[in-house]
Amino acid sequence: MEGPPEIDIDKLIGDSLYLDNQAHIIVSRMRDMDSGTKSQLRRLYNAVRRACRAPEGERQHEFVMVRARLAYTIARHSLRSLDALERLLLQVTRKNDTRGYERFRDLFEAIVAYNE
Repeated sequence: MEGPPEIDIDKLIGDSLYLDNQAHIIVSRMRDMDSGTKSQLRRLYNAVRRACRAPEGERQHEFVMVRARLAYTIARHSLRSLDALERLLLQVTRKNDTRGYERFRDLFEAIVAYNE
């Protein structure tokens, strides 16, 4: 199986259909590669929502911590299908743009919904 697709943060911010397509791709990879990810995904999604609600001065730090948590979850539970999300989260935190954080949250919400 090929590696996870790269997700373009600028396309994600500007194109809702791109966001939806990426969510479907990730969920499809999860179903092919991983098992038992629903509860882990919901916990991570809750962390993303909390990070989005953090004060603006603390938001980048909160998302850096979410990325660390995501990396730990990927390694601990062998969730290789989420590697693309980890790389995307790195782009989002480097860009440190409110819209990027919101779109990452939207993508994560779509992934959780499609995975149910």
